[in-house]
Amino acid sequence: MEKKLNFTQLLQKPIAMMTGEELCFLITKSVESTGAATPQVASKGNYYGIEGIARVFGCSVPTANRIKKSGIIDKAITQIGRKIVVDADLALSLVKEAGGIRIKE
Repeated sequence: MEKKLNFTQLLQKPIAMMTGEELCFLITKSVESTGAATPQVASKGNYYGIEGIARVFGCSVPTANRIKKSGIIDKAITQIGRKIVVDADLALSLVKEAGGIRIKE
């Protein structure tokens, strides 16, 4: 009495009518398809402000502020007055060379 799970048929079936196995199958297929499409670390280009540094390194704003103040990524930062521009590729390579900060990859 083993049925082959058909993805398109399961999408049409109401969740309340699904078995646990069918629901698990749909969830794993969904995670597999979206997992490959979402990059976690920002790459290429310029980012602006402390929020941009946080986006590049995948950390919180206070941690991004500590990274900026540490001086490790000074060569990647251009700051005119209050405006901060960060070269993401250069910042990531500087941090990898320094080896002092763990980067989420």
